[in-house]
Parts: sequence; C-alpha cells; structure tokens
Amino acid sequence: MLLERAQSTLLLIDVQEKLTPLVMQSSAVIERCRWLMELAGELSVPQLISEQYPKGLGATITVLQSLVPEDAIIEKIQFSSWAEKGMQERLQFINNKQIILMGIETHVCVLQTAIDLLNAGFEVFVVVDAVSSRYEIDHKYGLKRMKQEGVQLVTAEMVFFEWLKQAGTPEFKVLSKRFF
Repeated sequence: MLLERAQSTLLLIDVQEKLTPLVMQSSAVIERCRWLMELAGELSVPQLISEQYPKGLGATITVLQSLVPEDAIIEKIQFSSWAEKGMQERLQFINNKQIILMGIETHVCVLQTAIDLLNAGFEVFVVVDAVSSRYEIDHKYGLKRMKQEGVQLVTAEMVFFEWLKQAGTPEFKVLSKRFF
C-alpha cells in the first residue's frame, strides 16, 4: 500500500533530551525527523509527539518540539504511545488510518506503538532512517520484528514521493527545491 497524504498522521516517539544522545547516529536521526516534520507541516499532515516520562528523560529536543503546537505533545509512562489514553483520543479525533512513526528506541517504544496501532486497525509505517536504538542488534531486530508483524518499513524519501504523488506540479517543484 502507498501512503496517502490525506490519510496520514506523523508521530514522533520519545526524541528527548536525556535519551537521544545515547542512541546510534542520533544527529542523523534528529535531522531526518526534522526533515519529515517540516515536510508534514508544509503539506498540512497532522503531527503528534509522545514523551516518555519527561520528568526523568527531559522534554522533546527543542529543534523538533518547536515544529508542533504545544497541545500536540502527549506525555506517557507506558512504552507504547497507543496505550496512553490521550494518544488514543487524539488519533481517533484526527481520524486518519495511516500512522507514520519515527523516533526512539526502535525496539521498545517504536515497536510497541507500531504493534498496538496495527492491532487497533491502523496502517502503520516506520521510517527506518528516522528511528534508532542504543545498540545495533536491538535496532535490527526491532525493525525485523515489526516487518514480520505487518508494519510497512519506509524511508523519509519514500514518504516525500508518496505524499506528493507526481512530479511537475507547482507544489512538487517548490518542495523538491526546498527538501533536496
């Protein structure tokens, strides 16, 4: 299945001050998350952010937090973002069937969120170049398990081209210059 812009919601999972520096390639992951969030903003794709126990792990890093309104940030203590009632309410209110996940850690919060969203009836996409873990083996097997469960693994560029659908439009010309 392809992504449909009008049916998409972008969810950033737990890219927080104290945890982010510990994951592999954190700078590259932050950059990819920022790139996707700016693209989603340009295309009016709804965005949400989850924060795992922010009192202990800190807030979402500033560069990403600044890209969404404050009410788009949902605190949680469960590893799965979907397990948080506030996240369920927001996603049900937005009412889009495709959820695109990015963030950390691949094998914990991203994995559990993805599987729970699948079980709740959503189409789930994980952006492989916008997720990470502290250890390669956890990242690798987190992605492998999600794929086995039916999660669609995509790259940030796949998201861009599927949301835009075709070249030659005024929108494509403007955004391709800005994002490439």
